[in-house]
Amino acid sequence: MPADPDGPGRSGPLLVVVGPPASGKTTVGRAVARRLQVGFRDTDHDVETATGTTISDLFVNAGEPHFRALEERAVATALAEHDGVLALGGGAVTSAATRALLVAYGRAGGTVVWLDVDLASAASRVGLNRDRPLLAVNPRAMLRHMLAQRAPLYREVATRTVPTGDRPVDHVVAEVLAAVAAHPAPHGQLDRGRR
Repeated sequence: MPADPDGPGRSGPLLVVVGPPASGKTTVGRAVARRLQVGFRDTDHDVETATGTTISDLFVNAGEPHFRALEERAVATALAEHDGVLALGGGAVTSAATRALLVAYGRAGGTVVWLDVDLASAASRVGLNRDRPLLAVNPRAMLRHMLAQRAPLYREVATRTVPTGDRPVDHVVAEVLAAVAAHPAPHGQLDRGRR
């Protein structure tokens, strides 16, 4: 096997973004990717593309366990293939296998940012969004339960926590960029992306 021309380093995404629904994963992830001049990838989009249907329809027609199995595979594939900014679905961390991959990625020098959002901010952002299947019935109560249940899981995988509630997007993006800059980029990508 030939040596890596950029020297030793970790492979995988430049940044992985995790967090609950309405925490800003897509908005912040896309903005960070633009600033770093790298690609953006979303595992929910990957699942929808692979199945030809929406996440909501997958939940209704095949059930949450089926969706979670597809999501677990999508995350593993994206962690192995993608070299830019990767956003995971809000519930991806409920998979023990996914958490193990994220912890290993972080230990190898990867940056996993947990975008943490408070209940009031998340509830106002979600509104009555029908595209979020777990929030379809009682969004505020489900969000409260989800935030409490998943917080320890996000904390387990994150190398950095960035609060997003009641903060301008550009402030959140700046803090995430600082977190990325604090870690060495995989295979020199950050340097190449800024050229």
